[in-house]
Amino acid sequence: MSYFTDLALQCIDGEWRPGTGSWDIIDFNPYDGEKLASITVATPDELDLAYRAAERAQPAWAETNPYARRRVFEGAIRVIEENEQQITDAIVAELGGTLSKAAFEIHMVKEFLREAMQLTLYARGEILPSIAEGKENRVYRDPVGVVGVISPFNYPFLISVKSVAPALALGNAVLLKPHQSTPVTGGTLVAKVLQDAGLPPGLVNVVITDSAEIGDTLVEHPVPKAISFTGSDRVGRHVATVAARNFKRTILQLGSNSALLVLDDADVDYAVDAAVFSRFVNQGQLCMAANRIIVDRRVEAEFTEKFVSRVRELVVGDPRDPATHIGPLINSRQAERVTAIVDQALAEGAVPLLHGRAEGNLVAPSVLTGLPADSSLLREEIFGPVALIIPVDGDEEAVHIANDTPYGLAGAVHSADVERGFAVARRIEAGMVHVNDSTVADEPGVPFGGEKHSGLGRLNGPEVVEAFTTTKWLSIQRGRATFPF
Repeated sequence: MSYFTDLALQCIDGEWRPGTGSWDIIDFNPYDGEKLASITVATPDELDLAYRAAERAQPAWAETNPYARRRVFEGAIRVIEENEQQITDAIVAELGGTLSKAAFEIHMVKEFLREAMQLTLYARGEILPSIAEGKENRVYRDPVGVVGVISPFNYPFLISVKSVAPALALGNAVLLKPHQSTPVTGGTLVAKVLQDAGLPPGLVNVVITDSAEIGDTLVEHPVPKAISFTGSDRVGRHVATVAARNFKRTILQLGSNSALLVLDDADVDYAVDAAVFSRFVNQGQLCMAANRIIVDRRVEAEFTEKFVSRVRELVVGDPRDPATHIGPLINSRQAERVTAIVDQALAEGAVPLLHGRAEGNLVAPSVLTGLPADSSLLREEIFGPVALIIPVDGDEEAVHIANDTPYGLAGAVHSADVERGFAVARRIEAGMVHVNDSTVADEPGVPFGGEKHSGLGRLNGPEVVEAFTTTKWLSIQRGRATFPF
């Protein structure tokens, strides 16, 4: 596959070059184990070259007419459309995404690029009144300068673009470090698309490396003024600590333990559809996935029977097959971890309504209920195809259990009474809650982010203006000011 031979390189200052580290990242197909590429890691010296290239390129880009900047994003959409089949094949091969998942991810990337076109015009200033006679206050929105972006493996193309595109649109330059499991779809593919769309050299640099090689250099380096990180809360906490020590702002999109609530008046069939999608999309490797399905006891039996029946029908297998719903987890470590979670739940007394087995990186769905209330599994993120059904008595208990977690990213509430559902949703401690829908939702123009351990800051729409620009106050004294001495 040409993408894995042509793009298995570092991209620094517009040039494609090998890394010079002492070891290689091996890019594997998680379904069949095929070696896709071998990439020598970037060193701290190459990271410095990339940041310095971004620093040199950024001022001219910030001065570029916003209407000229938006043409790059128009061009990027055309590049994606002209290469959609190759990009689809790359997503399926590199991360085991199903064909429907790849189609959704590519569609959303194009939508976020369209939003970036609008964002070029969003950094608007203000003229504010002054308490002093003859004085005019002007407040400008300037780019922060250079943004460091660290992206994950689960939706690598989309999540990288969610930070890279708005940062560029607002006049910044970017250094992007993709996850080691998705160096192409989460990294060099993004650079290639923008490069082919006419983005000047140095504005997007991609380094494929690991903390074992570069330590905290990516965050500590003096050039970047903001770090956008998506990943686990454990790593996110470390990124936030290092960034704060170096006076850098952070945008953190971290893990979750989202809940989907089924109230006693819900449309059970519809709630089942929403819950199956919310838990098992992308093999459950999604921060918004419904880890916990909280069901009122008055509809528990009906919901559980229909839910288990639907999950049993999901096809696990080759992600290249259009009939497949669940492909492989990203690597054997994740597959082993999910298997261990199910084993732990069973040891703690959970009842297996479905017990999915692992075959290589393919892990069939498990549906568990009866987990004891003090189980740690009810409060942590499960990044795989495991659904926990929790029966409750009434809305009050449902809200209490939904909030009984250190996380707070997403949620959903199902009720025939929309206002009742809305009232429950308002009480859930999460950044995003959806009434009569899936827990999984993302829109380019709507704030995206979580509460508690699920992150800091927001992406999407006008929120990214706050994330990737800084305010500057300039005043003009048109008369003569008087001073006390």
